[in-house]
Amino acid sequence: MPWPAQSRRQQPPEPLLPGPLRRLAVLLLAGCVAVTVILALAFTGQSRADGLDAAVDTQIRGGLARYQGPLHLLAGLGGLVPVTALTAALVLACLAVRRWRGAALAGLAVPAAVALTEYALKPLVGRTIRGSPCFPSGHATAMFALAATCAVLLTGPRRQRPPGAVRRLLILGAVLVAAAVPTAMVALGYHYFTDTVAGTAVGTGMVLLAALVIDRARPAAPAGHGAATAGTGGRAPGDVPRGVARRARLPSGRRGRLALGHRPPPGGAVAAPPWPGGAAAASPARRRRAAPG
Repeated sequence: MPWPAQSRRQQPPEPLLPGPLRRLAVLLLAGCVAVTVILALAFTGQSRADGLDAAVDTQIRGGLARYQGPLHLLAGLGGLVPVTALTAALVLACLAVRRWRGAALAGLAVPAAVALTEYALKPLVGRTIRGSPCFPSGHATAMFALAATCAVLLTGPRRQRPPGAVRRLLILGAVLVAAAVPTAMVALGYHYFTDTVAGTAVGTGMVLLAALVIDRARPAAPAGHGAATAGTGGRAPGDVPRGVARRARLPSGRRGRLALGHRPPPGGAVAAPPWPGGAAAASPARRRRAAPG
């Protein structure tokens, strides 16, 4: 009977992105890269809103001007301390359920997305608002990186994810919160609308890229492998148990008897059948040679 710990240890991890979702992730990643590059080229060195930003920003600021308190609370969610705490919570949750790939995704993708925005793209593009670098939005990058991480984690593995309706509600809630934070930043005048679009693309794209790299770095078990080996202690259907394989390799003859626990009598000779008590087992010629006279 297989030990439970051994069976669990021998099962390979499942991929972060199953096959059909992997192809979709590649397409989304390409779209995120394209949006970021196009917007960066369009707004390099600018310090004013274009026609699209002017129209959208005016609508957002005019419609939310009465809610200054909630807007500041939402904007605070995208700060360094809350984002760090949320990232750490995701990493610890993945470690608690032994989802090592998920912990690596949360621990690498979110900080990498924020670092790319703050230390590479903002200085490189040089777009400003009120004299401060603003492209892409760091708040949008962080929040959508967290939302995309939650979405990837909720896609699998099947034995641990919640039901479909619950999973869709959780993903929708994460996306709504992620969208509310950069909207508050636009309403408060800290960003242009297109800054938040670029931040959304950077955060989402970095998570997808990290998921694809993690799955590529260590290929996971094919779908259904865990179910096929669940009742065999982690062995594939054609594997032979260790004890049976060891017995099958034992040599034949005298060495095989020794390996199986048989020992010869003292002196190394094999004992003959007793005689005359075993006379029935002795041949007639042997009885004539042993007879006196």
